[in-house]
Amino acid sequence: MRPADELRDTVEAYLGSLRFARELGGLEQALRYSLESGGKRVRPVLCLAVAEACGGRVEDALPAAAALELVHTFSLVHDDLPALDDDAERRGRPSTHVAFGDGVALLAGDALLAEALRLALTYESDDVARDLAEATLGMIGGQYRDITGDDVDLDELHRLKTGRLFVAAIRLGLDVAGVPETERGAWLVFGEDVGLLFQVVDDLLDGDGYAERLGHEGTSRLADEVADRARARLDELTVDTSVLRQLVGALAVRTG
Repeated sequence: MRPADELRDTVEAYLGSLRFARELGGLEQALRYSLESGGKRVRPVLCLAVAEACGGRVEDALPAAAALELVHTFSLVHDDLPALDDDAERRGRPSTHVAFGDGVALLAGDALLAEALRLALTYESDDVARDLAEATLGMIGGQYRDITGDDVDLDELHRLKTGRLFVAAIRLGLDVAGVPETERGAWLVFGEDVGLLFQVVDDLLDGDGYAERLGHEGTSRLADEVADRARARLDELTVDTSVLRQLVGALAVRTG
């Protein structure tokens, strides 16, 4: 199994080598700016690690992993817009809409989504494209709940907005490795736990969401419980999950 850092470097190199549709013209600059804004590439690394753990080739999983990261980036570009969260900065530098204008940022997000689907459709089976599209719709549904204040059921909101792409990271890795649906149960529940862990720690760092409702100590306990649960899911699997354990550990203690 390749270590997480090596998988991350592989993702970065692949993203840098992507060739976007020539019809986009100068819009490509905004796409690359958005993609190259940093980030830990957690979702694509998860996808690659799952595919490799299940006997697939990292190289075969790269288009799926990259498509997932393009969808995630599209969501961030749109999320930062004045009409949504109105964030002027993303990872320590101007958000795409600040750097290029609202209209260009809107189009860049649209193009990132379309390019993601184009990548997903390079597979002979339509499984990757279908699973990615369904996860994207779930994420958008969660974002709608968020901006309209429909947060009474916070678990469901985050299961959609954050969790669906994490489950997709697992599912796409399984798709590429050809794992039958009957053998995916523990894997997919693990994906749900990892998505929840990411969100709980995020809320703990930002002081909102779960932190507002449960307090700092309650949210810390929840993060520990979810991390333990994710590790327990990995115990149910009969493949090498060492890299995935490493990723769970890193998510549980991350500081940003």
